Amino acid sequence: MDQLAPRFVTVHGYRRAYLRAGRGSAVLLIHGIGDSSATWAPVLPRIARRHTVIAPDLLGHGLSDKPRGDYSIGGFACGMRDLLSVLGIERVTVVGHSLGGGVAMQFAYQFPERCERLVLVGTGGVGPQLHPLLRLAASPGGEALLSVLRLPAARFAGRGMISTLSLLGTDLGRDAGDLGRVFDALTAPTARAAFLRTLRAAADARGQAITMLDRCYLAQGMPTLIIWGEHDAVIPVAHARIAHEAMPGSRLEIFPEAGHFPHHTDPDRFEAVLNDFLATTRSASHSARKWRALLRSRALPVDVAEDEGAEQAGRLDSGDQVARAAKAPDSDELARRLFKAG
Repeated sequence: MDQLAPRFVTVHGYRRAYLRAGRGSAVLLIHGIGDSSATWAPVLPRIARRHTVIAPDLLGHGLSDKPRGDYSIGGFACGMRDLLSVLGIERVTVVGHSLGGGVAMQFAYQFPERCERLVLVGTGGVGPQLHPLLRLAASPGGEALLSVLRLPAARFAGRGMISTLSLLGTDLGRDAGDLGRVFDALTAPTARAAFLRTLRAAADARGQAITMLDRCYLAQGMPTLIIWGEHDAVIPVAHARIAHEAMPGSRLEIFPEAGHFPHHTDPDRFEAVLNDFLATTRSASHSARKWRALLRSRALPVDVAEDEGAEQAGRLDSGDQVARAAKAPDSDELARRLFKAG
């Protein structure tokens, strides 16, 4: 595993840790909240057989610096762009797990010209539903809850509870080892502070506060793969089907025995599904005119949008995309229904 030894680069004055392996078209792997690039260990060497793989530790996570800074989803997406620029990588397929899926979607939204494909794994940012423990941590007083993790007795009790859930065969217990690893990473005060800033930038006591559904129509033309565990206790698998419906043309893969970490439960299938997706899809090509047409199809009054869409259809090859946007499931309505239910 020498080739997976962490590397470091300074961006905007902060040290960023990352793993790099392989050669070929670039794949960016983005981990979830409280986690690190280590989460990709079961699959990274496999993907690196055919691709250049970059797996960073997000700011505030893993071996990267943990300043009092910007831990918003947009801030993380900018951080990914800047890291790739420093490394001399222009375009990537972005793979994001959990919170990292939200970052991946935001990256594709903010920097579509740099995104070739999108892979969302148990992603955040679809609807409000979230495990109660994370909602509790995001609530006022969450600092006190997390501060007890500095005590060895509290960590021992927490591990005991997770082990019990595993023995009982609960959905959360399926990810006992991974949850224990995340708990252990929160012993340092700077790590806990970064975790809370990250969590509260995306969620509160009511659950996830942001959604990609209001703008995921912009991903039309972007090859998209959605992977989820059937027994995900952190973010329910229903979100996978909602995201799939809201993103016409996307592929959906449900891992029947997996929880929140399908790439750990079945790394062989994860590799096979991802490699097939990479091999059978053509990387997206960004067009500012197409992007503008898609935006206008949702931003203007219906009659104006239809007039402009008809006018542009005769001279732009993006006319069919605009038409598909109009016929696609109403992601705004999906978002309203989902957040009302949550």
